[in-house]
Amino acid sequence: MKIGFDNEKYLKTQSEKIKERISNFGGKLYLEFGGKLFDDYHASRVLPGFKPDSKINMLVQIKEDVEIVLVINSNDIEKNKVRGDLGITYDLDVLRLIDAFRGYGLYVGAVVLTRFEGQESVINYQKKLEKLGIKVYRHYTIPSYPSNIPLIISEDGFGKNEYIETEHSLVVVTAPGPGSGKMAVCLSQLYHENMHGVKAGYAKFETFPIWNIPLMHPVNLAYEAATADLDDVNMIDPFHLEAYGEKTVNYNRDIEVFPVLNAMFEKIYGESPYKSPTDMGVNMAGNCIIDDDIVSKAACQEIIRRYYKEMGELVNGNSDSKIVGKLEMLLNKANITVKDRPVVAASKLKEEVTGKPAASIELPDGTIITGRTTSMMGASSAMLLSALKKLAGIDEDIDLISPNVIKPIQSLKVNYLGNHNPLMHVDETLIALTICAETDPNAKASLEQLDNIVGLEVHSSVILSVQDENTFHNLGVNLTCEPKYENKNLYHK
Repeated sequence: MKIGFDNEKYLKTQSEKIKERISNFGGKLYLEFGGKLFDDYHASRVLPGFKPDSKINMLVQIKEDVEIVLVINSNDIEKNKVRGDLGITYDLDVLRLIDAFRGYGLYVGAVVLTRFEGQESVINYQKKLEKLGIKVYRHYTIPSYPSNIPLIISEDGFGKNEYIETEHSLVVVTAPGPGSGKMAVCLSQLYHENMHGVKAGYAKFETFPIWNIPLMHPVNLAYEAATADLDDVNMIDPFHLEAYGEKTVNYNRDIEVFPVLNAMFEKIYGESPYKSPTDMGVNMAGNCIIDDDIVSKAACQEIIRRYYKEMGELVNGNSDSKIVGKLEMLLNKANITVKDRPVVAASKLKEEVTGKPAASIELPDGTIITGRTTSMMGASSAMLLSALKKLAGIDEDIDLISPNVIKPIQSLKVNYLGNHNPLMHVDETLIALTICAETDPNAKASLEQLDNIVGLEVHSSVILSVQDENTFHNLGVNLTCEPKYENKNLYHK
């Protein structure tokens, strides 16, 4: 993979920037952390060279100073809100995140239940956390938040919230998803710290949009594509332009709420430490781009992938034409089309020629390998085997998996596991290949190429099963699918 982002520089400069901000506020900083602290695959796709766990590793470098506070909206607990990417509820994700942070050696100080209104399910959740030895605090709904500043900055506003006792100089406030109330928790803590005579500050860490690259840069457009369902829009920060005469990029929600935040800062501190939403940020990612052409091309591919993903969701009834329309607009802004994704045309052509579902993958040297559905395996499985053979330098005509291995698996699926489709899924194909690799040098050599497909582009001419999608995700390839099913059934497993 061609590298366009200096990850080591990012780890160094980002931690230095956060330490600098801590010192600016007298030794205590509440850092609102947007996006994913780890497994940030969006960032690694649009900034080739960025490691998915870069942000968490950056915090690990200064872990002696770090404390994690997790925030969850009480309404999300009551409604059993589910994370779309993981398929688990937000309340369970809080436990998963605590385990993950502890696994990195980071201290988790507390969980905050925002918008608490006495919900029984939330009370039970609090009891569950406390039995696990986790400190829990309640923050309440404030009428007319965030506009009614006199009420918010009072004993009946932030003053009603429980004061979170923190021990470290850097308090990272994060959550399982958007709409949790992270910023309100930070501001509430500033109010309480001030009442306790502690000088504390606030800053925000959002990787995207990147403030010091152009508004219409593909990386920033890719962020809009990733948040199309949230209706986020990148904008020039008017407050920063007025204060400094410098164009920087922020997004609509922060710009809209900044006057209110500024008034809150003035009420708490006596004066605001910031002149713009951009001032609040500590993101150094833009300074670590080392090849703009590489990241621009990667970001354009991400926009196309997001478009295909949303088209698939539209077919499944989980999206609407407004979101798809926004993604089409972003394609136009980036001056690209689906034709700029070579694997798309290759899959379509293979399907047209064979009359069967097809899949294609682009290898590191630009070679495109295709596969079609056969009597024994699906198109994705056939494509993957051909790609592994190509990478291993094995002739295309050589069989890696004996029919004597495939047929018993098909029999097991149909006769004992209740499957109507005998074709081998990608994970089943890899298991069969692993078995054959024990005795066949060609199968072994092909299997060893799996590391070399990470980050490659794959396209299917039909929507794949969840099973195949998950396998490709685990393999680290970037998958898109045409927004249609192989058959006209109403129910697709």
